[in-house]
Amino acid sequence: MKKIFSRPQSLRDIQTHYCPGCGHGIVHRLICEVIDELDIRQKVIAICPVGCAVIAYDYWNFDCCEAAHGRALAVATGIKRVRPQNIVFTYQGDGDLAAIGTAETIHAANRGENVTCIFINNAVYGMTGGQMAPTTILEQKTATTPDGRDFHKEGYPLNIMNLLAVLPSVKYLNRVTITSAKRIKEAKAAIKEAFICQIENKSFSLVEVLSSCPTYWDKSPAEAMRWIEETMQKVFPLGRVK
Repeated sequence: MKKIFSRPQSLRDIQTHYCPGCGHGIVHRLICEVIDELDIRQKVIAICPVGCAVIAYDYWNFDCCEAAHGRALAVATGIKRVRPQNIVFTYQGDGDLAAIGTAETIHAANRGENVTCIFINNAVYGMTGGQMAPTTILEQKTATTPDGRDFHKEGYPLNIMNLLAVLPSVKYLNRVTITSAKRIKEAKAAIKEAFICQIENKSFSLVEVLSSCPTYWDKSPAEAMRWIEETMQKVFPLGRVK
């Protein structure tokens, strides 16, 4: 019987440390499938910052570099400028990219750095205990908003895509999710297009993935996926923005 499905070469065969129902594992695999299909594994350099995916390099079978919290795109900029022949991407959560790393995100995009960013938005700080993140939606309960996020106190959720869309140097922006087989296929296609954008030297590209955090959402994995579809997507609509 012909084998039609297997683990990507770029994905190591190790046990996951992520919580049941977490979306990181799915996105890790999609990235690896894309890298294998584009045949760029020997050229890729990933930047792994602080967050739940701080040890993404344990899963990926290609070169990775650790970055301080929020500084992934600054590190990516330095690597890409020194080694323009490499394909450089960051893998960042909402706390890393949209809170402590907001300046790095905006300015790397505004400069049109030819790098790719995979942005995991689960609307909460996962690694540090479930606190409110910049992308926490209104009325969402977290460790620091036990009564739900109130715009009078904590402001509105930050929509990174809208902020970046106005910058002329940004080439590709797409928001996807992983709540079903169809959505996973769409996510993979978006990630692939973002990498191709960099390969063709077209400038900054970013894919935002609405992902689940059942642990700090206090939901089952199935409930978490439904919450993305029924609630989160109303605040962060899916689709190509630019």
